[in-house]
Amino acid sequence: MKKLLYLLLCTIPLLSYTRPVHDPGDGHLDTGKIDRDKVFLLIIKSNYRLYLYEDTKLLKTYKVVFGNNHLGDKRMEGDRETPDGTFHIIDKHPDKRWNKFMLLDYPNKESIEKFDYRKAHGLLPKNAKIGGGIGIHGCRPGVQLGIDLRVNWTNGCIGMKNADVDELYNIVKVGTPVVIRQ
Repeated sequence: MKKLLYLLLCTIPLLSYTRPVHDPGDGHLDTGKIDRDKVFLLIIKSNYRLYLYEDTKLLKTYKVVFGNNHLGDKRMEGDRETPDGTFHIIDKHPDKRWNKFMLLDYPNKESIEKFDYRKAHGLLPKNAKIGGGIGIHGCRPGVQLGIDLRVNWTNGCIGMKNADVDELYNIVKVGTPVVIRQ
């Protein structure tokens, strides 16, 4: 037990030096100094986090939520799962329901191949459809506490607090890569 405690105490400081993490609220980003051509987003579902990178530099971390608590890969329309894979933002616009909406190119070639494979091997119903309309968006004011509590409520999208989605919306552009992982 003492060896485990010693190992943990020695490794935690090392992790903080090799992987800086900035929680939401650590301060406003100076969006004018960010090269939008080098920005990409990494979303780790098991951590409930969206990481904003400029090239290899982590700029900020945001809390996010998803559809189902299962956090699995999207299999078909209506399953409320968030897809795994590499996507791109193909549209962004203000939205009455969700504050801001950044649409992803789901389904893309990779998603269609996974869907077709699952359907061909009987892993999905014959009448299953792949779905679409997956994006990153804000939320209604009464739902924002759920993001801190990791309450998954979307239909497969990535939900963020409105202040966070406002900030991110002003940084990303159409074409920004978005990697979603378990």
